[in-house]
Amino acid sequence: MTKQELIEKVNSVLAEEFEKEVEELTPDANIKQTLELDSLSLVDMVALIEEEFGVKIASSELVKIQTFQALYDYLEEHMA
Repeated sequence: MTKQELIEKVNSVLAEEFEKEVEELTPDANIKQTLELDSLSLVDMVALIEEEFGVKIASSELVKIQTFQALYDYLEEHMA
């Protein structure tokens, strides 16, 4: 999967799940603010990403993932 395909898939999955327009999910946007996540929906998002991409996101790593770009980079780095 190329970086662009990864970005498109992440955006598509998250936009559908959280009822947002794909255009709202820009690389420098804050994930929690853009998707309007509370702590429970953040857990849902992590579970969805882990299931969809086969990547485990440790809670210690999650605090570092603030923007969509950070999420793309993390997934690209940790996907098998």
